[in-house]
Amino acid sequence: MAKKINKISDYGAESITVLEGLEPVRKRPGMYIGSTGNTGLHHLIWEVVDNGIDEAMAGFATEITVILLDNGMVEVTDNGRGIPVGIHKATGVSALETVMTKLHAGGKFGGGGYKVSGGLHGVGVSVVNALSEYLKAEVHRDGKMWMQEYKRGNPVKKAKPVGATKKTGTVITFKPDTQIFSELEFNWGKILDRMRQQAYLTKAVTIKIADRRKGHRQKDYQFYFDGGVKAYVKALNHNQTVKNETIFYIEKEINDSKVEVALQYNDGFNETVLAFANNIINPDGGMHLIGFRTALTRTLNSYARGKNLLKEKEENLTGDDVREGLTAIISVKLTDPQFEGQTKGKLGNPEIKTYVEQIFGEAFSTFLEEHPKEAEAIIGKCCLSAQARIAARTARSAILRKGALEGMTLPGKLADCSSRKPEECELYVVEGDSAGGSAKQGRDRKFQAILPLRGKILNVERARLDKMLANNEIKNLVIALGTNIDEQFDLEKLRYHRIIIMTDADVDGAHIRTLLLTLFYRHFNPLVANGNLYIAQPPLYQIKKGATARYAYSDEEKEKIIKELGGIAVEAADDGEEAEETTEEEAEENKKGREAVRVARINIQRYKGLGEMNPEQLWETTMNPEKRIVKQVTIEDVAKANETFEILMGGDVAPRKHFIQTYAKKVENLDI
Repeated sequence: MAKKINKISDYGAESITVLEGLEPVRKRPGMYIGSTGNTGLHHLIWEVVDNGIDEAMAGFATEITVILLDNGMVEVTDNGRGIPVGIHKATGVSALETVMTKLHAGGKFGGGGYKVSGGLHGVGVSVVNALSEYLKAEVHRDGKMWMQEYKRGNPVKKAKPVGATKKTGTVITFKPDTQIFSELEFNWGKILDRMRQQAYLTKAVTIKIADRRKGHRQKDYQFYFDGGVKAYVKALNHNQTVKNETIFYIEKEINDSKVEVALQYNDGFNETVLAFANNIINPDGGMHLIGFRTALTRTLNSYARGKNLLKEKEENLTGDDVREGLTAIISVKLTDPQFEGQTKGKLGNPEIKTYVEQIFGEAFSTFLEEHPKEAEAIIGKCCLSAQARIAARTARSAILRKGALEGMTLPGKLADCSSRKPEECELYVVEGDSAGGSAKQGRDRKFQAILPLRGKILNVERARLDKMLANNEIKNLVIALGTNIDEQFDLEKLRYHRIIIMTDADVDGAHIRTLLLTLFYRHFNPLVANGNLYIAQPPLYQIKKGATARYAYSDEEKEKIIKELGGIAVEAADDGEEAEETTEEEAEENKKGREAVRVARINIQRYKGLGEMNPEQLWETTMNPEKRIVKQVTIEDVAKANETFEILMGGDVAPRKHFIQTYAKKVENLDI
């Protein structure tokens, strides 16, 4: 029985810590920006840019500029009204200092500043200030330029005018704090993609981005889209064969809210639907997405019945049927967004569901009537999807029956682990029976299961579910995971919390890995989003000197290890060479020389495949949790991920060729 502690005097009023000003942010940065890694680092830029976007959405800014400077610094400029600089009555300091140093202080509260805004509920720029070792704010307003500097959230001096100006707007220059962030290297591609997305979502606003860092190629980009989300849909489908050449588009205001929707169907099998609220992406959807989906299914069924494209005896099209091959953007602007979670994953406003359902439903019904040929092509696509769904349901139920009867094991294929606790179990999906055999012998049987794959699995980017489930390798994987697949996927039933793809370090291995990644991304997406998918990194070389064996995962690491071992690679002498006559002294010297060569010789073995490693080596290098290298698969940008899979795994050769030519120089290791 636990001992009861009666001493309560240790826990008094003095035990309560009160964090003043921006201290809570520095104490728990993850609560405000998600993480202190790469994602959180870039979030600082998004928050400052969001302030400029708010000005643009309010109709006061037309241009936003982001410049990456040396030493990890970033400059963000907008030509909006400029942050107010007058003395704030409640705080006794300038409004600028109040906004920069107080949480939940800004123009997003009380209705006086912004009708619609994004950002972190008014804490955005103050959070950036708190997490920056240096920040400078410049405000152009009322003919004067004001400036104030901060160090780790604390003002160095009071805000003061430093000159005259004819411009309006705000310039924020900041350097993320090395005490907070584990890395300070900004990713140009990630920033470029984000700024492009913001330009699509904010009509007629110019967003400029420039790289001025030393050691980087100077780059300048500019984005401007008059078409809004319609242009976004066109860009997402630019590698696809489309069903409706005319992109559906509607933009309408209702009760201080704005609804903007664009959609187009392509001949693929995947759905790309992105939902935004006040320019903030909602990866988990929300009420606006529910309203859209409800109206889409109802409108297409109503049209199909009315035009006799669906027979009386045929079932109605389901939500899954009408979303196959769909590319759509739903963007809503509302005065008081209610997000679930600080990172705004899901929109909770119930009224927006009704607005989207009403506005989109009426407009899409009119669109179908006005474009009968394109409407017929869309309905035809949906009907084919329905037929495939019925065939897939039959195939899936057969698989599940088989799995249940066999106790969810695959004799001769799946070597299961003894533990039945999913949180401690991991499944290695291994290329080939040879590597599978080594993995089965080298594994820790308690928590590691092995599923060998024979050859290359089906490219699911070009196949519907019924065809997929006829493929034995995919069928085996579905049963092994225990989660079911697609709309019946249930993450709670996942039998292994770590799924590790382990393939050879060659071209075939890379292809198999890409096929598997496509399968997981398209049909087990929640598993990827939840962080359950990993890629094993087998070594490229074994470097041996005497009894010492080391492993290298790159050519650079190989050279480093050779240098550390202090030897040289020496080729063996030709046994057929004729021996020369030597004296006793020369023979002794030769003996010493051979001894020195033996000590200095470093044997390097290049691993072409996992099958070349014995079970002990495979465990030591690739499966031992204490020593292995595994990379977690994450999705940072859904639209970018969709586009990449479509290019690499789709049927159109030209975009794939262009992609390879563009990125070939960035490939670190290529076996030919």
